[in-house]
Amino acid sequence: MKPAEDFLKNKLYERQQSGTYRELKPENALVDFCSNDYLGFARSVLLKQSIVHEVDTYPLSLNGAAGSRLLSGNLQYAEDLEKQIATHHESEAGLLFNSGYDANLGLLSSLAQRGDTIILDELVHASIIDGARLSYANRYGFKHNDLESLEAKLKLAKGNCYVVIESVYSMDGDAPPLLEILNLTEKYNAALIVDEAHAVGLYPKGLVCELGLQQKVFARVVTFGKALGGHGAIVLGSNNLRNYLINFARSFIYTTAASFHQLAATKMAYQLLENSGESIFNLKKNIELFKQEVNAGENFTLLNSDSPIQCIILGSNEMAREAAKQLQMNNLDVRPILSPTVAQGTERIRICLHSFNTENDLTLLAATLNKFRLLHAR
Repeated sequence: MKPAEDFLKNKLYERQQSGTYRELKPENALVDFCSNDYLGFARSVLLKQSIVHEVDTYPLSLNGAAGSRLLSGNLQYAEDLEKQIATHHESEAGLLFNSGYDANLGLLSSLAQRGDTIILDELVHASIIDGARLSYANRYGFKHNDLESLEAKLKLAKGNCYVVIESVYSMDGDAPPLLEILNLTEKYNAALIVDEAHAVGLYPKGLVCELGLQQKVFARVVTFGKALGGHGAIVLGSNNLRNYLINFARSFIYTTAASFHQLAATKMAYQLLENSGESIFNLKKNIELFKQEVNAGENFTLLNSDSPIQCIILGSNEMAREAAKQLQMNNLDVRPILSPTVAQGTERIRICLHSFNTENDLTLLAATLNKFRLLHAR
């Protein structure tokens, strides 16, 4: 036991010396500019009440699933929910997973075989990278949103080829040139997979549907823990893909199924989403207001983003921490994103905007950032 504890102690000491040591932060009452609750669903009293009512409508439902879906944990309710969500996103079929991480892990690790190729945008989520690593496929990364870099990798591809991107990137907040990427994948007979985790909410059906490309994309991953305010995920695609994942995706097969409460929460969130036009309008308005009010400048770069994720590059862990500290002292919950989570030199503060943020909240946020920029201008 001592060697293992010594290993932990040494690794933590190294992290502390590098200045990237992290601890969990307790819940606080600061104004939320940190969470992924873009439409306020996670804090919605209306959604909570509708979930309680839905659960009460099924008095014989269990507290837990008590088994995997391939054994005792499957429900007709879950199968009906999959069909409803697939219809909402204009997909032939869908398969529920317990989290977005599980969805990407199961999809990518089971899909690509030895001799196949997976090509990833260099900024995709860790769950996508891990899923690709667990497959036996050849793996390549291409420069973020760079069509020439992608095509160079497509020319090297062997076997079945899968290109994986996000529709809104979680650390930069930007969107890919989706149509141009799709044209390239079609040119090289590759299948395109799009993670829509941070797009649903800003776009009720996701960016793929917003652009009318749903029939050309091989698979989409939609998560329920961001704008939908819950937990879980679904992989959208063909009936063949759904049945394949049921039989080969280990993160689906070898895990206890979602509880009835989680399923009910997801169903009610989708019902609320269909009536959230005003919240989506407010979210888009807040994004535009923030971008107008913040003054970027030297050593203070606001990344180009039309999404709720707005990032200011500060160039060092120390500056990112200091900016976050100043914001938190003004009752604004903004967190620093440090290397090695992001590349060295791109350390930043990551600001998440929401439909429920007030104009006063946004004005204070922008004013605090502008003051910080002036104090640290070279």
